[in-house]
Amino acid sequence: MRALLVVNPRASATTPGVRDVLIRALGSELKLDAATTTHRGHARELAAEAVADGLELVVTLGGDGTVNEVVNGLLGDGPDGATSRPPVPALAVVPGGGANVFARSLGLPRDPVEATSVVLTAVRADRRRRLGLGRANGRWFTFCAGFGFDAEVVRAVERQRQDGARSSTGRYVRAALAEFYLRTDRRTPAIHLERPGAETVDHVFLAIVSNASPWTFAGSRALHPSPAASYDTGLDVLAMRRLTTLSTGRTVRQLLASDGRAPRGRVLLGLHDVARFRLRADRPTAAQVDGEYLGKRTSLEFTAVPGALQVIC
Repeated sequence: MRALLVVNPRASATTPGVRDVLIRALGSELKLDAATTTHRGHARELAAEAVADGLELVVTLGGDGTVNEVVNGLLGDGPDGATSRPPVPALAVVPGGGANVFARSLGLPRDPVEATSVVLTAVRADRRRRLGLGRANGRWFTFCAGFGFDAEVVRAVERQRQDGARSSTGRYVRAALAEFYLRTDRRTPAIHLERPGAETVDHVFLAIVSNASPWTFAGSRALHPSPAASYDTGLDVLAMRRLTTLSTGRTVRQLLASDGRAPRGRVLLGLHDVARFRLRADRPTAAQVDGEYLGKRTSLEFTAVPGALQVIC
């Protein structure tokens, strides 16, 4: 099997030693080339080249941002099976970032060497799985997207990382508190949720869109805004109509609960298995997909695409 390993050397848990072990292990089973990313968007470019070259598998060593770029390079403007595109390689992931939400949602170990062993076993057994993915304004995402407060937190952490800081749970918590109390407009909700055949939901402060559960992790603790979200269904949404200290604290406690129930309350809106919807904002609002900041938008068109990606895991 011809394969490409895409390595992000700047990912939190990626080291030269891990990379070398991974190359040797995968090279024993695959006809492997390896490429190291040098700039933002490079992983997407490498994945698109893998499609054009007719490779059968792309493996990522990096975090969720690397996975997201590779998925967008693999799928481009259409999912596997589009008549205008060559066959799309399968994807395998080895966690090398901080949160590694996508890899952990597939049941892979957090340790990259252990995860490599699982991937090799799956390669030998040709164990494959089809995943449904989401799109936001044409951008593919694997497990989540956000519009509003959570995207502002992502933006704040990205700025710190550009200055040399490493991603961590504590950094996200501090950024969230600073955004919540110092910068977020918690009086004037700007977001409206529109979907075919249903009334518009007005005056929302933030919307978390899930394609899988969990949405993210706080260290080893999983957060579940939409516990029923799955790669085998459409998209799930959790929207907040109020952003006070009391209501937000209550919602966070429910996100951290392990009882399998979705967050509930009068200030919350939950939707499950939605095929298509639109989030519209009265003012430019921060957006993110898979923990990657997209910039400010006034509208996001969401679509669920069943069976879009083939994963070896």
